[in-house]
Amino acid sequence: MNPSPSRLPLLALAVAAFAIGTTEFVIMGLLPEVAADLRVSIPSAGMLVSGYALGVAVGAPLLAALTAKLERKRALLLLLGLFILGNLLCAVAPNYGMLMTARVVAAFCHGSFFGIGAVVAAHLVPANQRARAIALMFAGLTLANVLGVPFGTFLGQWAGWRATFWAVTVLGVLAAVAVIRFVPALPHLRAPDMRRELRVLREPQALIALGMTVLGFGGVFTVFTYIAPILQEQSHVSPHWTGAVLVLFGVGTTIGNMLGGRLADWRLMPSLMGILVVLAALLVVFAWTMHSTLAAIVTVFVWGIASFATVAPLQSRVVHVAGDAPNLASTLNIAAFNLGNAGGAWLGGVVIAAGLGLPAVSLAGAAVTVAGLLATVASVMLERRSTLVPLVERA
Repeated sequence: MNPSPSRLPLLALAVAAFAIGTTEFVIMGLLPEVAADLRVSIPSAGMLVSGYALGVAVGAPLLAALTAKLERKRALLLLLGLFILGNLLCAVAPNYGMLMTARVVAAFCHGSFFGIGAVVAAHLVPANQRARAIALMFAGLTLANVLGVPFGTFLGQWAGWRATFWAVTVLGVLAAVAVIRFVPALPHLRAPDMRRELRVLREPQALIALGMTVLGFGGVFTVFTYIAPILQEQSHVSPHWTGAVLVLFGVGTTIGNMLGGRLADWRLMPSLMGILVVLAALLVVFAWTMHSTLAAIVTVFVWGIASFATVAPLQSRVVHVAGDAPNLASTLNIAAFNLGNAGGAWLGGVVIAAGLGLPAVSLAGAAVTVAGLLATVASVMLERRSTLVPLVERA
């Protein structure tokens, strides 16, 4: 069955998201090869992950400002060009310093692309389908975990880590061609006024929405960063089969991403609160089920569904509260996801360093998720209060 014409622009955005997601996460599977080839330690090679996250955080607002006056399709193509350049430089990097610089260059496009892409996706469909459209674009990111990262890791181990970055560069070119071909120009989508965009960040609801993302998703990476040692040391999954379990997690994230989009289009905030409750409960349960191989595998799959069911609702919430100034807020929310990733990884490391054990990492992730739930409840209460006050004044 051929995709309908209305879905082709969203699929083009999803292809780009797949390429960006692959380059972000595939480095984790290639650290030994990179470290050996460039003669650096594994911890130094691991800093390539942190460098990318820093590039996302810094590049998101910077590129949002620099592309503010461009028509949205042109902005997306400029960002893809930066992505292609960064990965090309990764493929030919002669030393560690150049590779780190190239990773940061590739990362610069990440936040702005997803931020602008989410706004474009939302304007390509009717209002009652916007969360699903955003979810379809983000499906490329979740599929990167299922297909892109395992294949990229295999390719890098077989043909050298540079081959993976050459492949991602080609993916970037294909994504740019798809955007040129299928994503329409949107002249009616007004280029953002950065002064107005910045003013929206004074709004409490916008700041709370960003906090919801940092905390609501931060709990996921508190645990996921250390999922390999959890599976191998606690669940007795062999290193050979750990990758297969992570693929299963990736399948769950793909299901959860689409489910979250549908739930958000139905009832955004109640759905988000329900998802966060389930996610926190699963992380508490995982502290016990991780001791059983079968139970751990089942929990990881269901946890993958709940984890990425948060993505579309969190992004939709930011676009909603930003009103007529969604571009910077949407872009900053992508940076918020990465801040949650970095903060969660740090927290999990602190728990392990304190000698509390790997089950405690899952409980710490649950605590972070509960904090995200409380922020969501606060947002709902503030919204209800702002609605009731005018009614009381008119009475």
